[in-house]
Amino acid sequence: MAIASSCCLLPLARTAGADTLSAEKAKAAQIQQQIQSTGQQIDALDQQYEGAQAKKSSLDQQISTTKAKITQTQSTIAGDRTTLKKAAVNAYVSNGAAASENPLFSGNESSVAAAREYDDVAEGNLGTAVANLNTAQNQLDAQKAVLTTQDNQAAQAVTTAQSAYSQAQSLQSQQQATLGQVNATIATLIQKQQAAAAAAAEAAAQQKLTQAANQAKAQQAAQTAAASSGTAASSGGGSTVKTVLDPPPPPSSGGAGGAAVVAAESQIGVPYVWGAESPGSGFDCSGLTAWAWGQAGVSLPHYSGAQMADSTPVPLSDLQPGDLLFYGPGGATHVAMYVGGGSMIEAPYTGASVWITALRTGTGRFAGAGRP
Repeated sequence: MAIASSCCLLPLARTAGADTLSAEKAKAAQIQQQIQSTGQQIDALDQQYEGAQAKKSSLDQQISTTKAKITQTQSTIAGDRTTLKKAAVNAYVSNGAAASENPLFSGNESSVAAAREYDDVAEGNLGTAVANLNTAQNQLDAQKAVLTTQDNQAAQAVTTAQSAYSQAQSLQSQQQATLGQVNATIATLIQKQQAAAAAAAEAAAQQKLTQAANQAKAQQAAQTAAASSGTAASSGGGSTVKTVLDPPPPPSSGGAGGAAVVAAESQIGVPYVWGAESPGSGFDCSGLTAWAWGQAGVSLPHYSGAQMADSTPVPLSDLQPGDLLFYGPGGATHVAMYVGGGSMIEAPYTGASVWITALRTGTGRFAGAGRP
C-alpha cells in the first residue's frame, strides 16, 4: 500500500535520490545477469566432470582386464618354464640311470641320435612358446602403460573440473553477496522515498485539515459534520497483490516421451544441485533427463554428451514431447527436454530450480535434438 502511494507521489519531483535508485536497480539487474551466466558455466563444468568420470571408469575397467590378462600370461609362462626345466632334467638323467630303462636313450648311436632329436624338438617348441608368451606379456605391459597414462589424464580432468567448479561457485557466492548489498541499498532508498512521500502526504493532509477547520468556523455544524464524514470515508484499507504464474503446458500423453515429460514436470521447483539425480531433492541438467526417461523405462547415462551419443538425431521440425535438446560441442555442456508448445523443461544452473521455459535453439550453443 505504501509503495502504491509512492508511485503516485514520486513523479511529482524527480530527485537525486530517484536517480540513485535507478542506478542501483540497473546495477542489480547487471549482477543478476552475471549470476545467471556463472550458473550456466557451472552447469557446463558439471557435465565435463560427469564425462571425465565416465571416461575414467571405463579406463579403470580396461586396466583391470589387462592386469588379469598379464597375470594369466605370467602363470602360463611360469608353467612352461617348469616343463622346460623338467625336460632338461630328464635329458640329463637319461644319460645315467634312466638310460637302461628307456630304450630311446640306450648307448647305441641311433638311440642317442633319437634322444638328441627329441630334446631339440621339445626344447625348441617350448622355447618358441615362451618367446611368444613373453612377447604377449610385453604387449600387455605396453597396453597397461598406455591405459594408465590415459587414466591419469582422466583423473586430472576430473580434478580440473572439480577445481573449476569450486572457483565458479566461489565467484557466484561473491556475486550473490554483492547483489545482496545492492538490494539492501535499494531497500534503504525506497524506504527513504516512502518516508519522504509519507511526510509530504501528511503535511498536505494537515494543510487541508487546517483549511477545512478555518472554513468550518464560518459554516454550519451540519456542513462541518458532512466534511468530517467525507474525510473519514476517504481513508481506505490495503490490498493484497498476488502474482499469478502462467500454468505450465498440459502434460503430454503418448509413449515413453510423454511419460518422461510427466515425470520431469513432477519435479518443477526442485533446486539445481551439482551432479545430482535425486527426485524431490536436487538435479543437474543430465540428472533430470536421465531420471525422467528412467521413469519411462529407458536407461540413459548421467552425462549430456553421452545422452546425445545414445540418441537418434531429430530435426527441429519433427520435435515431439520427450525429445532432448543439447547444447555445446557434442552436447557436452547442457541438456533440456522438449515438452511441446514451443517450451522445454530443464534443471538450468546453480541458484535456480527446475522450470519450464521457452525453447532455445537460436543460440550458438545449441547442438541439436535427439530422441532416446
